Amino acid sequence: MNQTFDQLTDEFGIVNVQVATVWTTPESARDIDKDGLTNPTNINQWYQHLSYNERLALCNENRVQTQALYGEPVIIINELDEWAEVVLPFQPSKKDKRGYPGWIPRQQLSMTTKSDWIRESMAIVIKDKSCFVTQDREQTIETSFATILPVVTEEQHRVQIQTPHGLQYIAKEDVQIFSTKDGVSRGKGEDIVQVGMPFLQLDYFWGGMSSFGYDCSGLAYVAHKANGYWIARDAGDQAASGKEIPFDELQSGDLLFFAYEEGKGSIHHVGIYKGNGEMLHSPQTGKGIEITPLVGTKYEKELCAARRYW
Repeated sequence: MNQTFDQLTDEFGIVNVQVATVWTTPESARDIDKDGLTNPTNINQWYQHLSYNERLALCNENRVQTQALYGEPVIIINELDEWAEVVLPFQPSKKDKRGYPGWIPRQQLSMTTKSDWIRESMAIVIKDKSCFVTQDREQTIETSFATILPVVTEEQHRVQIQTPHGLQYIAKEDVQIFSTKDGVSRGKGEDIVQVGMPFLQLDYFWGGMSSFGYDCSGLAYVAHKANGYWIARDAGDQAASGKEIPFDELQSGDLLFFAYEEGKGSIHHVGIYKGNGEMLHSPQTGKGIEITPLVGTKYEKELCAARRYW
């Protein structure tokens, strides 16, 4: 799949905070989540203040679905009080053919039009995090790796970007500029692995889709996104597409899937094959992104499928 704006209407929503969390229902958010619900957000502070059990509850109590980055388009299908029911067209899901569904605080979304938003070139952030600045070099927002926004003009050391907050600037070295028509240049399997390496030890976060914290399928998704491949958001959906790869033909960048009941049950985890019998993955709440061998671990017993998208 290529990133395409075809499925959007002439007017659509865009995320106007560094990371917007997509909740299962408006009632899913708790008082302790306030730093992730405001505008602007303070994602670092939110994550740091959550205890292990409070983080675990985001999954176990089915509170969080996914996240969307600054400038990511959303389709608003309903509004209720301070909330917007949305689907995310660039995060494919079997839950809704239009894109990943859920709820976002209305204040974390702005409206735009295709004529205002779509330009010949786009920029994708290639650093762990990068800060946008105004014309007067006043810092405005810290954005995540793989944030994509329209390019207005290129200067020698910086790029003028169209953002939900108007025209801003970003250091040229912090982005890769690509043709909107052609998409991000496609990488190889080893490039997919390399995307994840700077995030080693980054804490797992359920539903995480940003360099503030990824879950397992979020890491797999962003590693492909940064290399020009748009894949499904969730592990089960990721395993349902791509090219099936026999385990004795694995190459770096292939996705490995793991299922309950020693590989015979439902899929619950995905990792990126690194080579030499190792995988790069975001394991679970309470742990950080790591490289782990397969042989002699629970993953060896649970391995059920491998897929290649590159």
